[in-house]
Amino acid sequence: MRSRGFTLIELVVTVAIVGLLATAALPLAQLATQRSKETDLRAALREIRTAIDAYKTAADQGRVEKKVETSGYPASLQLLVDGVEDARSDNHTVIYFLRRIPRDPFFPDGSAAAADTWGLRSYESPPDAPQAGDDVFDVYSLAPGKAINGVPYHDW
Repeated sequence: MRSRGFTLIELVVTVAIVGLLATAALPLAQLATQRSKETDLRAALREIRTAIDAYKTAADQGRVEKKVETSGYPASLQLLVDGVEDARSDNHTVIYFLRRIPRDPFFPDGSAAAADTWGLRSYESPPDAPQAGDDVFDVYSLAPGKAINGVPYHDW
């Protein structure tokens, strides 16, 4: 049996089909990447917000020392990682709320510290114009884009 080689026409048709399939696959790959980052963003926001709420609950229960004039929310995200001494513990036990601060997966500068990838909203800040202040009531993404569903990332 003799193997036959490709003719020029067969080769051009094959390359054209592969090119067509590649152009169809590229948007799907980009969509999959965006969806993966959005999943990571949801998880990071949930993790940080859960830690902030746990800190506030501990402050309300008297486990975290707070001054009368303060809100009871942490002063910084780093405080959630560093931990605070349990005010009810006799042996000075430290309460930790986060193992590490997760990064915003959409933040463009990969060398920035994880805490710097988030926008901070203080307790006294209005919801429609979040601003940092004396405490951290909430976090939001600093990413300028919109999600697949059309909602801006900073509104999540």
